[in-house]
Amino acid sequence: MEIMQLEYKNWLSDLKSRIRSVQAKAAVAANTALIAFYWELGKMIAEKEHTWGDKLIEQLAKDLKEEFPEMKGFSRSNLSYAKQFYKFYQTPIVQQAVGQLQSPENQFIEPPQQLATKIPWGHNILIFSKSKDVEEAYFYIRATLENGWSRDILALQLKSQLYARQGKAISNFRETLPDPLSDLAQQTLKDPYIFDFLTMTKPYHEKDIERQLVTHITKFLLELGKGFAFVGQQYHLQVGETDYYIDLLFYHIKLKCYVVIELKNTKFMPEYAGKLNFYLSAVDSLVKSEADQPTIGILLCRDKNNFETEFALRDINKPMGVSEFQLTEILPDELKSSLPSIEEIENELKKLN
Repeated sequence: MEIMQLEYKNWLSDLKSRIRSVQAKAAVAANTALIAFYWELGKMIAEKEHTWGDKLIEQLAKDLKEEFPEMKGFSRSNLSYAKQFYKFYQTPIVQQAVGQLQSPENQFIEPPQQLATKIPWGHNILIFSKSKDVEEAYFYIRATLENGWSRDILALQLKSQLYARQGKAISNFRETLPDPLSDLAQQTLKDPYIFDFLTMTKPYHEKDIERQLVTHITKFLLELGKGFAFVGQQYHLQVGETDYYIDLLFYHIKLKCYVVIELKNTKFMPEYAGKLNFYLSAVDSLVKSEADQPTIGILLCRDKNNFETEFALRDINKPMGVSEFQLTEILPDELKSSLPSIEEIENELKKLN
């Protein structure tokens, strides 16, 4: 009897897994069909507006709600989004497994309007209404699929203009890393990094920023991007008889290398590159295994001159990039108390009238 019970439990577990798989596939199929429908709906609206005028959407929303009161998606705003969706991409969605474009890794990928059928409608609305062009939209669709972003996370990435920041850091990767690793490493960097989840009161020091970044490690990792795994803060290395401490040490799973991050709460100075180069040599010798790729360094500073930075990295033999970082600064209490309140400002304005 016990054997039968065990067999039944195993059988039931397998059955549950299959049901979940079917549910997931059904949900994906339903979403694909829904997005494709909105595409066709947007196309029909865009074409008929030329004949019937801009009042079409308002009348159509009213008529469709009366005919299909239980169905969502026929509001005036959603019909407008469907038209915007179609007009943004302008080419038909092709329901095929293989698209026409190629990724940097030379793997076939779908065009953006086809990829759009793989993410929820709410995500699509955010992307085509916030992106400047199809290329930018394509970036956010792929990133959503690769990272599994929720709508809130996607909205955050759009607000922080991730597309404009991705891969923009100054680096020497092309000179110090082989292809295609150099391109992949470059795409992991941003400029600037935005740490708006930190609220700092001046005066603050690098250690304060570092401590808060570790405290908010989940948000920090989100800003760094997919693939970063936290190893340690003030990571200890002994070189000769001297102790050294790396601000932050990470391991990048996709690049298969350690990443040293040094924080400087000042403008970039050329000597910072030399110190980071020393740390990278130390990690390569004392931490890195034979299976790991060369260690990469990221120097985060408050400001930099691009020409000066490029010049400083020119003859550095270890791979590193330099980016700025931004954070939210709050006023100290003593300064807040010296500022007029909203009521005081309103009273002064009343006196002028």
